[in-house]
Amino acid sequence: MASRPVTRDDRPAPYPGGGRRGRRVRRWLIVLGVLVLLLVGADFGAAAFAEHTISQKARAQLGLSDDPSVTIHGFPFTVQALSGDYSHITVSADGVPVGSELRDLRVSAELEDVIAPLSDLTSGNTKAVKIGKLTGAVTIKASDLARVSPLNKIQNLKIEQSTQAYVKYGDTDQGKQPDPTPTNADGEPADGTSAGVRISGDVQVAGQKVEIFCFALIQLKEKTISIVPYRLQFGNDQSTTTVPDAVQKALLPNFRASISTTRLPLSVTPTAVRVDSGSVTIKGEAHDVNFSDLSTNHGG
Repeated sequence: MASRPVTRDDRPAPYPGGGRRGRRVRRWLIVLGVLVLLLVGADFGAAAFAEHTISQKARAQLGLSDDPSVTIHGFPFTVQALSGDYSHITVSADGVPVGSELRDLRVSAELEDVIAPLSDLTSGNTKAVKIGKLTGAVTIKASDLARVSPLNKIQNLKIEQSTQAYVKYGDTDQGKQPDPTPTNADGEPADGTSAGVRISGDVQVAGQKVEIFCFALIQLKEKTISIVPYRLQFGNDQSTTTVPDAVQKALLPNFRASISTTRLPLSVTPTAVRVDSGSVTIKGEAHDVNFSDLSTNHGG
């Protein structure tokens, strides 16, 4: 049998209305996509408004010239806002002043299980905001420590890390041993309640300006941060020069200082201290507190 070419008339006819239905589906998908984008945009806009409100209140409470950074975690924001229950909010600020000595603190706070009714947030009322758990950190720079008595007698004060072993035992086999690493309840590495620090600066010895290095421990005890000096060196931890006992006895008190944590922002119980190059950070926690506890004006 001879075959013949297939012509247009021999092809199956298209399904009636198939093209129109496909176009309608595409239009609905486009409309749905636009609605999703609008809803997401509205959600982000509402979150930005709430973050701005919290930021302004935190600015007033911390005595800042600029708004601190505020981030409301979790999506969608609208669901959290309608329930008034926020799982996690982060607040951080630089240049926080406290009194005449501490003028440039860095403050960061992680707020968990926050109860903040939508009506209060929209009206700017943060007095009723409750925080289930507040984890905070306050960083004190060397420039601020240099204003704390009697450290203010030391010129060009600098701070660096040191092991606690080296603070206590110096350039000996025992002093070269690493410090044990503290762990938290989950067995993870954590900061402890004491840390080694090397404080250096210029002091007057027999009428001469001399650069001296003090090895000390920074310790947390209840609501006090104490700097406890152990020994002095001329030079640094790479090249030791013994300081005579008489000079040690005369100069060590210039490196002994304390700061009450009640003066610091965040009403938290201090739990750990960490020394970094140029700064000391105090960490702490509090439970079931108010938003007003971020303030620097809670006394002490």
